[in-house]
Amino acid sequence: MKILHILNDGSTELSGKIIKVQAKDNEVKVVDLSKKEMSYDALIDEIFASERVISW
Repeated sequence: MKILHILNDGSTELSGKIIKVQAKDNEVKVVDLSKKEMSYDALIDEIFASERVISW
């Protein structure tokens, strides 16, 4: 499964643990919005390309 984690305010201890566990059996991508490295259009493309999206 392709999972996208969107971190609104950066990584936390809980999000880091969950991402690590999910990455063992899934394709996981993390987007940290606090770093502003991705355009809005690219983010929308990532959302629609993912099977599950989790926003923190």
